[in-house]
Amino acid sequence: MINRLLAFIGRHLDRQLLVLVTILLAIGLLVLFSASGANAERTGAHAINIGIALTIMWIAANIPLYHLANVALPLYLVGLLLLIAVELVGLEVNGAQRWLNLGFTRIQPSELMKIAVPMMLAWYFDRYEAVLRFRNFVTATILVVVPVLLIARQPDLGTALLVAAAGFSVLFLAGLSVRLLVGTVVAGVAALPFLWDSLHEYQKQRVLTLLDPTQDPLGAGYHTIQSAIAMGSGGILGKGWLNGTQSQLEFLPERSTDFIFAVYGEEFGLLGNLVLIVLFALLITRGLVISANAPTMFSRLLAGGVTLTFFTYVFVNMGMVGGLLPVVGVPLPLISYGGTALVTLLFGVGLLMSIRANRRLVQT
Repeated sequence: MINRLLAFIGRHLDRQLLVLVTILLAIGLLVLFSASGANAERTGAHAINIGIALTIMWIAANIPLYHLANVALPLYLVGLLLLIAVELVGLEVNGAQRWLNLGFTRIQPSELMKIAVPMMLAWYFDRYEAVLRFRNFVTATILVVVPVLLIARQPDLGTALLVAAAGFSVLFLAGLSVRLLVGTVVAGVAALPFLWDSLHEYQKQRVLTLLDPTQDPLGAGYHTIQSAIAMGSGGILGKGWLNGTQSQLEFLPERSTDFIFAVYGEEFGLLGNLVLIVLFALLITRGLVISANAPTMFSRLLAGGVTLTFFTYVFVNMGMVGGLLPVVGVPLPLISYGGTALVTLLFGVGLLMSIRANRRLVQT
């Protein structure tokens, strides 16, 4: 009976993804306990979030591909309506209007678009696979830009960046000309001086701080400076679990969320960082392999979009903590504290598992 139950639970779960996700989640709990000052209550709350997210991952892994394709358009439209609702009646917290208050809880609709956008584009390109034209890529670009602009207005540049990365990765995988993609990037860079005035003052300060954090060491540059001290002081082997001075003495801000990688780097050193990077690289590689072997264009693009979104999370967070990118509020996937991002990421992992399981079913 127990064997049948275990077989039922694990029938659509990809073992390689599951092992990598489990290791990363365990590391996340370990580091969070230290980052929170050995706060068992906060760590326990995150463990509950993990349980919920893993349940959602299992549900996603057992959703047939044709059901995923059928909900792509409705999910995207619902996400857009919720973003418009945020613009009109959203809850403002700390100067940012990103949430909808439902009475019993509040939701952040922008998180939904991290999955809805690549799913929508995968459905769109799959529908026109036989007759793809340049106008299809123009339409797809509009489908990406609209939610990205709505999210950027909240303002939430971190989430807007992730949604844009998810969308344009699908465009690239669908066959968008590399020359055109490079031209778009060059045009975007050339337009930066004209876009500068449209940025909020704190966003401008983040860019200036990236160039020289010491110009405001106790203000805008504080996060970057303290992060650099933490990472550098870890050395090769680190100071040991629970022994990081920057985190334990509370010099490091946002140490449970956006800057948890600095806590990890201080306590486990360069060697620990390399282990973590290898784990993420293996997870991303597995996602790309699933994408390459997917049975349909929809599943191939969706798997590729989800995987490259995961890569963007890792790249932006580590670049931000390392002082190579501006501070934009992107968590380290499966490591940082937070339920919404965790649910979104593991839902994406569940989609990869569903695509992998459907590939096996198609072959047999």
